[in-house]
Amino acid sequence: MYASFKSIGAYIPEEIRGNDWFIQRMDTTDEWITKRTGISQRRIASKEQNTSDLGVEAAKLAISRSDIEVEDIDLIVCATISPDYYCMPSTACLISEKLGIKDVMALDISAACTGFIYALSVAKAFIESGMKKNVLIIGAEKLSNIVDYTDRTTCMLFGDGAGAAVISATSNKDEAILDINCSADGSQKDLLLTPGVQSAEATFMQMKGNETFKVAVRTLTKDVENIMKKNNITQDDIDLFIPHQANYRIIKAVGDALKFDDDKKVLTVHKYGNTSSASIPMAINDCYESGRLKAGDTMILDAFGGGLTWGSAIAKFCGK
Repeated sequence: MYASFKSIGAYIPEEIRGNDWFIQRMDTTDEWITKRTGISQRRIASKEQNTSDLGVEAAKLAISRSDIEVEDIDLIVCATISPDYYCMPSTACLISEKLGIKDVMALDISAACTGFIYALSVAKAFIESGMKKNVLIIGAEKLSNIVDYTDRTTCMLFGDGAGAAVISATSNKDEAILDINCSADGSQKDLLLTPGVQSAEATFMQMKGNETFKVAVRTLTKDVENIMKKNNITQDDIDLFIPHQANYRIIKAVGDALKFDDDKKVLTVHKYGNTSSASIPMAINDCYESGRLKAGDTMILDAFGGGLTWGSAIAKFCGK
């Protein structure tokens, strides 16, 4: 039995927060923001919306595009660093309730920007073990709740949003997710963190930007090189390279190092900003809705986040 990437969906909040919003509140310019990050806009959820609400809308769309019904889902995995509640209940439990799903295993993953690939790895393992058949994975973030809007170095980077996918069992090896690699290194935790209960600081994200940039480029490049070599895959075998949308300079540096043609690189950071675990599924959904991603296409996913965590995946899109 194999795990197959059956559908994709996303939810994009209505409010558009452009660079002007930051220019009016701090010492910065559109040129400075764009040059350093590549970001022009980000989406911001309303005060009434929680992370679970964003995840539910993305999940509904992913389920509607799959070959299954809500009742067929037997596992829900939500990746998030901005949950509705501090530690319980999990956002996955809240999403399951809002979808009307009962008596089904639901859990959260905290792997920061690598969260969606971690969730994909969990889904693949559960399906290939025979324990589950249809897994709903979600990356959902309301990062505006944990951004310090007085911190010029980080606040303009992040946005809100959600993406979801249905991963289902198949006996057809040609539809299988080929491989996933996930890893972590806690010794570099100080590069990107959110202070917790042992800290007197406010619980806002903190990042050492220059150091994170260098480690991210090196790690992301090496991870993709390794997974491609392991599976005897070349750039010609890949239809779309979909990296975590953190920063245009990181994406360009990694894409160039891996020698992917521009028509294979996916870029959405300019209009959504960094949405952490929601970044990759939102980018996949963009490709799907624009017609750029078609059934049978092979994607390579690549992410790096706080923890530090990183991961990559090679998956064929088997949606409609």
